[in-house]
Amino acid sequence: MPDVTILRNPGRSAPPASGPAGPSPRAFHRRLPGYEPTPLISAGDLAAELGLGQLWIKDEAWRLGLPAFKMLGASWASYRLLVQRLGHEPAWSSVEELAAALGPIKPLTLVAATDGNHGRAVARTAKLLGLGAEILVPEGTAAARVDAIASEGAAVSVVDGTYDDAIAASAALASADHLVVSDTSWPGYAEVPRWVIDGYTTIFEEVDEQLAALGARPPDVVVAQMGVGALAAAVGGHFRAVSGTGPLIVVVEPDTADCGLRSAEAGRLVEVPGPHRSIMAGLNCGRASELAWPVVSAATDVFVAVGDDAAEGAMRDLARLGVVAGETGGSGLAGLRALVESGFDAIGASTSVLVINTEGPTDPEAYERIVGTAVVGR
Repeated sequence: MPDVTILRNPGRSAPPASGPAGPSPRAFHRRLPGYEPTPLISAGDLAAELGLGQLWIKDEAWRLGLPAFKMLGASWASYRLLVQRLGHEPAWSSVEELAAALGPIKPLTLVAATDGNHGRAVARTAKLLGLGAEILVPEGTAAARVDAIASEGAAVSVVDGTYDDAIAASAALASADHLVVSDTSWPGYAEVPRWVIDGYTTIFEEVDEQLAALGARPPDVVVAQMGVGALAAAVGGHFRAVSGTGPLIVVVEPDTADCGLRSAEAGRLVEVPGPHRSIMAGLNCGRASELAWPVVSAATDVFVAVGDDAAEGAMRDLARLGVVAGETGGSGLAGLRALVESGFDAIGASTSVLVINTEGPTDPEAYERIVGTAVVGR
């Protein structure tokens, strides 16, 4: 087993109230082109290998026309921000009608910092709505991810520094005609990241429905990726709200960008200095969102930090199941395997676990090198 760090969260408590208030993100998502629930896969053989009762994989490798779950948060947050600017919620049934309804507030440019997936989702949203997009990425971002963002018609700038430096640069671009759509927060900027978290609740509403349709019980353990904490906050808010005390929540991050684990250990939000060079690019974040952290720190039971080798192994495990996962996508399973192989006493032969594959192969060359097969289609 590769070296890992496992921390039982000393700050575990009842999380603050969270979850969408007002309009339904899922009702909005249903009106977007290409919406359909993503697959919930029963991985029986892998569950047996890991000594589990059941393993469910929510496969977000393809969501709303993009190879990651991020479109859920980016589109909803952008929509709420634009409606706020417009001053009222317009009547629309197609994105073409919505784009036309936004005419009075155009031209506008959406701005975001990203390691790849969030920025592409913001750029796609801008493209759908006839807006400009300016996306900032940290140095070292894979060329395939940069090219994918540019393919949406966005202007892409490489920032000399880390993801956190790109965040600071994006914040500096905010103006009357440049609206920042970030999935992390900072002092004075919290409303949009809250909407991003709300957008992710669509994933877990689908999971609830899919499990119920199969006659399956809710998971005993839910594993989520950390990054800045937006997805983990959505997990904590949803599963604690619908299940009382809820399942055991495990949050996974790279061992070189383990800002969640280190913050939990310190009892306060701390920054992990860069450079952050993990192949789990979407998780290369040195500091958690100030908005997400109170929910994550209270709702999470266990933090797990894993190395790149573990993420690569998980990608190969998922490929055997027919699940095509990128490096960040595989990290959740990597964290679960590390926890099981450590002998963690809360997981055993009767345990049902939910893992999220958060992305497809956003760097096809890396995927072929790691898994040994080329990416085909999409």
